Amino acid sequence: MNEYKNEDPRSSRLSAITVPLRISLLFMVICGIIYPLVSTGAAQLLFPGQAAGSLIKDQTGQVVGSELIGQSFTDPKWFQGRVSSIDYNAAGSGSNNFGPSNPALIERTAASIEAWKLQNPDVPVSELPIALITNSGSGLDPHITPQSAMVQIARISKLTGEPADVLKQLVEKHTEGRDLGVFGDKRVNVLKLNLALSAILGE
Repeated sequence: MNEYKNEDPRSSRLSAITVPLRISLLFMVICGIIYPLVSTGAAQLLFPGQAAGSLIKDQTGQVVGSELIGQSFTDPKWFQGRVSSIDYNAAGSGSNNFGPSNPALIERTAASIEAWKLQNPDVPVSELPIALITNSGSGLDPHITPQSAMVQIARISKLTGEPADVLKQLVEKHTEGRDLGVFGDKRVNVLKLNLALSAILGE
């Protein structure tokens, strides 16, 4: 006697549809809802500042920017950052990636050098760090090298009346070391440096 019943083809087809759907819904809930909520909550708890965008506030508590994204400082009395081919537009990140022989890059670099010579007549071009006239990979770099800050002191001292020694100490105070003491280079966050300068100037 045959103890096995023939399986209903309709039941088999239905199972073939519902099982993948249930699995898909389960992973949608786990990966699309539970995981983002848990990871966001953990980030807010463990790293609240970074999770909020590493925002920087002035002396009045007003948000003036992020320590991760550079800004343009056009007034020559402030420390200036690197060239940004995207004008520090945080909505996009990237460089035009011009090669060294590209006429557009040569023209832009020449214009940056001329602007430097006009604003910094006391510092010869031979002492101009290349970082100040070149675009970073992202175009959003908020840092410059300590030397890039130091060569701007003569101009800022003349325009603000602050002694060069005071400005040098300010740069040294805001020079960040290598990550874990090994990775990367020493750097200065331009926005933080200018906020400190603003405090000294009483602005």
